[in-house]
Amino acid sequence: MSQKIEPDELWIDINIAEQRLKLCRGEEVLEAFPVSTAANGPGEQSGSNCTPRGWHKVRARIGAGQPENCVFAGRRPTGEIYTPELAARHPGRDWILSRILWLSGLEPGVNRLGQVDTMRRYIYIHGTPDSEAIGVANSHGCIRMRNGDVVRLFESVPVGTRVLITGEEGEIPPNPPLIKGGI
Repeated sequence: MSQKIEPDELWIDINIAEQRLKLCRGEEVLEAFPVSTAANGPGEQSGSNCTPRGWHKVRARIGAGQPENCVFAGRRPTGEIYTPELAARHPGRDWILSRILWLSGLEPGVNRLGQVDTMRRYIYIHGTPDSEAIGVANSHGCIRMRNGDVVRLFESVPVGTRVLITGEEGEIPPNPPLIKGGI
């Protein structure tokens, strides 16, 4: 069984082809932000380093009250604040900064359970160094945002907010599944 988006429902629309995230209420776009999704493109398989498509929800909000540019490792603040000097000491580190919105798939066999489980793949919406390219596919699967943008988004969305990630341009999104409770 599926349902349509309710007119007053707050939800997130991420379009991989456009490298854009929209915060919506019903059909109204409240805000839009450039993002960076996976350099490997869309895909759901574990280990693919691709951005998973379909309907998800915000499983957890991590980082409330932390300073902008705080560094996370294993979803915990390290006590570091990102600077170019810190980056120079840790070349190749995949920086997760400022805030984390941890996603969980809502579609069994598509982005939930087994080898396609978004949550077990640790797919987040998170901040990235402001020196990194945004608006182009460049991540390891997550949705990267500018730090100020992810803080603003974080303050606007509660746990449980639904997130639709679409892949190719012109792709027709599925109807969101009716999920009560769950992960």
